[in-house]
Amino acid sequence: MENAKKSILVLMVLPLLLCLGAVAAASSGNGQNTHAVVMDEMVVTASRVEEKASEVVLNTTVIDRTEIESSSARTLGDLLAEKSIGHVHKYPGTSTSIGLRGFRTDTTGVDLAGHVLILIDGRRAGTGNVAKIMTKNIERVEIIRGPASVQYGSAAMGGVINVITRRGKGKPSAFIEGSTGSFDYTESSIGFLGKYKSFDFSGSFARETMGDYDTATDEIYHNSGYDQKRNGSMNLGYEFLPGNRISAIWTYFDANDVGNPGYLNQNDLDDHKNSGNKSIDLVYDGKTADGLFSWRIRYYDGKNEDEYVDPTASNPDWWDNGIPDKVTVDYKGAQAQLTCDMEYLLLTAGFDWNNYKTEDSEYSPKKSEYDNPAGFLLAKARLMDERLILTGGARYDDYEVDMKSEGRTESDDHITPQAGAAFCVNDWLKIRANYGEAFRMPTAQQLAADMMMWFMHYVGNPDLDPEKSKTYEGGFDISCGAFNAGLTWFHTDFEDKIESYTKTNGDISYKNLGKAEIQGIEGDISYDLGQVFSSDYRVKPYVSMTYLSDYRDRQTDADLLYTSNIQASYGITVSGPGGLLADLNMAYTGKQNIVDYAGGTYATIKKGGFNVANLTVAKRLDNGTGKTGVTLRGEIRNLFDKEYEYVQGYPMPGRTFVIGMRLDF
Repeated sequence: MENAKKSILVLMVLPLLLCLGAVAAASSGNGQNTHAVVMDEMVVTASRVEEKASEVVLNTTVIDRTEIESSSARTLGDLLAEKSIGHVHKYPGTSTSIGLRGFRTDTTGVDLAGHVLILIDGRRAGTGNVAKIMTKNIERVEIIRGPASVQYGSAAMGGVINVITRRGKGKPSAFIEGSTGSFDYTESSIGFLGKYKSFDFSGSFARETMGDYDTATDEIYHNSGYDQKRNGSMNLGYEFLPGNRISAIWTYFDANDVGNPGYLNQNDLDDHKNSGNKSIDLVYDGKTADGLFSWRIRYYDGKNEDEYVDPTASNPDWWDNGIPDKVTVDYKGAQAQLTCDMEYLLLTAGFDWNNYKTEDSEYSPKKSEYDNPAGFLLAKARLMDERLILTGGARYDDYEVDMKSEGRTESDDHITPQAGAAFCVNDWLKIRANYGEAFRMPTAQQLAADMMMWFMHYVGNPDLDPEKSKTYEGGFDISCGAFNAGLTWFHTDFEDKIESYTKTNGDISYKNLGKAEIQGIEGDISYDLGQVFSSDYRVKPYVSMTYLSDYRDRQTDADLLYTSNIQASYGITVSGPGGLLADLNMAYTGKQNIVDYAGGTYATIKKGGFNVANLTVAKRLDNGTGKTGVTLRGEIRNLFDKEYEYVQGYPMPGRTFVIGMRLDF
C-alpha cells in the first residue's frame, strides 16, 4: 500500500517539475512563453451554460470521446471505475453505484435517495445505477467533484456526473460493429452520425449477451450472466435559425433475466432481475443574434424499472419467498433558464421542476409521489481582463412527498448558497477556491415506512430534516503544452445525517443523528510525450487519484464504512497515424472498513485493496485514409487475472478476452 502511494506521488510530481522547468527555459529564452496554452476546453456542467474551463471555479473532470473509445468499458459504471472517479460498489449483472468524496449514488428506486447525482444532458437521469447508462453514444462525461445543489438540487452532495449525448456533425456516416469474447460474451451494434443542411443526428443501438463467468481462482460463478442487454440512444436536431435548435433525445436500456447470484459461498442458481430505464427529452436551445441572451427550455419524461424474481427452487440463503418485487419510478420534469452574457458579467436565472411517482410491490410505502419545483440564480463576474473570475449563486427548493398508500403528505423547503473564485496567474496556471452547501431530502421510506424486513419492523419518522453538508475547497490547474495537471484540497462537514435506530418498543426508525467529516486531496496529471518530441504519435502517460486524509463519523470517531482512503487510475495511451490506438489502464481501490455480511459475523472488518488492469488495442486496416474502413479491436480485461471484488462476497470475472470488428461507411 505504501509503495503504491509513493509510486503514484512520484508519477504526479516528476512531470510537474519537468513542465515548470520547460516553461521557465522558454520564457527566459525569448521573453515569451512558448508553452502557453489557453484553457479553452468548453464545459457546461458547473454553471449550466457553456463556458471555458479557465473560468470554472470547481474541480471538474472531463472524460472525452477519445478516452471513451480507447476504454474497454461498455457502461458508465465501468468507465468511471477505470478512471477511478470514486468509490465503486459493483455486483454481477447490472447494478453499480459510484461514489465521490465519501458519498455515493443509490442504485434502487428514486435517484433522490443517493448523495451523488447522475445527469443526462443536464437533467436528472432518474436512476443512480450507472450500469444502466451505456457509452456508445456519449460525447463526453463531465464530473463536478463536490457540492452542486445550487445548480441541480437535492442529492448533489458528493458531486454530479453529467453524461452528454453526441450531437451530429460533419458528413453523414454510419458503423456496424460486432464483438465476442470469454464467457460466451457477444455484442452487436450499429450507429450513425452526421449533419445534412439544418438537420443533425446521432444514434446507436446495441445488444449484449453473456454467460456465467469464472473468477480468477477458476471457480464458476453460477447465475452471474444475463440473457440480453439492449440499449439505444438518439439525438435528433433541427436548427431553424442560427443558434436556435430544437431537438429530441431518446435513451433506452432494457436487461432481461440478469443473474442475481448472491454471495459466491451461498450461490443462488435461479434468482434474477429485469431492469430498464427509458426516457425522451424535448429541448429548445436559442440565443439572440448578438449573443447577449441565450435560453434553454426542456421537458422530459421517463421510466425506471427493476423487478427482482426470487423463485424458491434454489434458496441457499433461506430468504427467497417466490414473490417478485417490482419497483417502478415514473419520472418527468421541466427546465427553463435564461442567460444574459455581458462583457464582464454573466447571469443565469432559471426554474426546475421534478416529479417522481413510485410503486413498490413489496416494501412500504407502496405508492409515493415526489414533487419538487425550484428556482435558481447563478452569477459570474469577469474582472482584471478576465483573469479574475468571481461566482455566486443561490437556489430555492420546495418539495412535497405524498405517501399515497399511507394517506400522508410531508413538505419542506431549502435554500442553498454557493460562492467561488478563480484567478488565472498566467496563460497556463489557474488557482481557485470555492464554498458550497448541499442537501438531500428524506425519502418516502424514511418518512413513512411501516413494513417488516429481515424480521424487523421498520417505521418512518415524519419529523426528519434534510441532510446537509458544507464544503470548503481550493486548488490549482496547470495547462502548458503537453502537460496538464490539477490538485484540489477539500473539507466537508456532513450534518443531520439520517440514520436508523432502535426505539424502546423494538421498532427500527430514523433520526437526524449522524455527523461526519471528510477531508482529502484530488489530483491528476497527464503528459503527451509525442507532442514534446514533435512526433506524429500521441504517447500519453496519466495519473489521477483521490486521497482521503480524514473520513470519520463524528459521533463514533470511527472511519466511515465502504470508503477507501485512496483511489487511483494510471496508465498510458498511444495513438497515431493509420488508425492505431492502444490503452493500458490500471485502477487501484484502497482498503476500506465494511460490515462482514458475507462472513456472517456482522462485525466491522477491513477489506483489502486491489489493482485491476485493462488493455485495449485497435487498428484500422485502411490506415485511416478513407471514409469507409474496417477496424480490428482486441481487449483484455483484468489483464493480470487478479482476484478482486468491489463488494465482499461478489468476486469479479477473471482474465477476460474480447475481440471485435467495426465497419465504418
